[in-house]
Amino acid sequence: MTRSAVSPGPGALPRLLPPGPASLDGHLARYGPPPCPGPGRGNLRALIAEVDRAGLTGRGGAGFPTARKLAAVAAGRAPVVLGNGTEGEPASAKDKVLMARSPHLVLDGAVLTAQMVGARQAVIVTHRDVSEILGQAAAERRRARLDRVRITVRTAADRFVAGEASAVIRWVEHGIPAPTARPPRLSDRGLGGRPTLVQNVETLAHLALIARYGAPWFRSVGTVAEPGSMLVTVLGAVREPCVLEIAIGTPVGQVLDLAGGPSAPLQALLLGGYFGAWVEAAQAAGRPFSAAGLADLGAGPGAGLIAALPAGACGLSEAARVVRYLAAQSAGQCGPCRFGLTAVADELERIAEGRTTDPGLLHRWLGQVDGRGGCAYPGGAVRLARSALRTFAAELSQHAAGSCCGTTRVLPVPSPGPR
Repeated sequence: MTRSAVSPGPGALPRLLPPGPASLDGHLARYGPPPCPGPGRGNLRALIAEVDRAGLTGRGGAGFPTARKLAAVAAGRAPVVLGNGTEGEPASAKDKVLMARSPHLVLDGAVLTAQMVGARQAVIVTHRDVSEILGQAAAERRRARLDRVRITVRTAADRFVAGEASAVIRWVEHGIPAPTARPPRLSDRGLGGRPTLVQNVETLAHLALIARYGAPWFRSVGTVAEPGSMLVTVLGAVREPCVLEIAIGTPVGQVLDLAGGPSAPLQALLLGGYFGAWVEAAQAAGRPFSAAGLADLGAGPGAGLIAALPAGACGLSEAARVVRYLAAQSAGQCGPCRFGLTAVADELERIAEGRTTDPGLLHRWLGQVDGRGGCAYPGGAVRLARSALRTFAAELSQHAAGSCCGTTRVLPVPSPGPR
């Protein structure tokens, strides 16, 4: 394992978001040379084992153990690595901030990952806002002859569904930002028909640090079951909306305090993003921001997002806006997305607007959509809708009587636009 000349102390944060310049020189001054595993499969297996000991899981939302994905792809022939920095969710900014502040840490991780699985190519698909930054960083590295792996930077499609792993591959290959049917697994057949490892860009950055400083250093923050740090977007009714790097397991209320604290009395929090869940603010405040800490609330960290809803906003209306957006942003390739999510959005809007409706109808439709799609997309939208009906249950009768608790809009929801 290659060690940096400058090692951040155990437990010290931030790890991923340095205050200094994003240039290659600034990056090398902070972190030292890129980690370079020694030749031979034994060294590569040892590095994968170190990632396993670190307990790193994916930071894109699913939380799958990273070492298992590495081992699966490493077993294939002529694999390729794909870094997923699409971040199509309008409320999330953590990947964009990471790539703007630490592009070389992301590229270190992509190159290292390629070496670990035996790939000669790494493709990074980025949000349009930071595509130029990452492209310039890749060019810096080529001029410095820093990497033995070819790096390609591609701009992502501007769609929510475009971040799904198979949709990213389909976009790179055919310019179509839509998921593909499964099987085969991407670790067996992905980009160009080759075994493909798709990792979120934050996961790649963590990999670069684990290779430099080791598993015990990585585990010096976080919890025993969910070690390490993570990036979190905090927005809504807080004084300083921002992207933070926190130790996993930090109490939700403390995360809000790090963003300046609430700017108004809060009624609820959206945890995990637009595929996440609404939770009453008082219930969530003392809970650890971790999968285990939020599980019994029906929530989780997801893609790393906390949106604070003030008392002057209507949770049902906010949820209806998001579900309408998700319905329009789907690939529309199967019935649950093409028809089911549209029907769910229509019914949730009727409830939010106080029009006559049967509340049981929406619950039945949610059950018919959940788990029925060609990918996980409809299930994510169902999770958000169900949590809204649960968390804002007291408002249902108010809306039915023609009254609403507020009109303040909190969540960024672009016009859905055509499919």
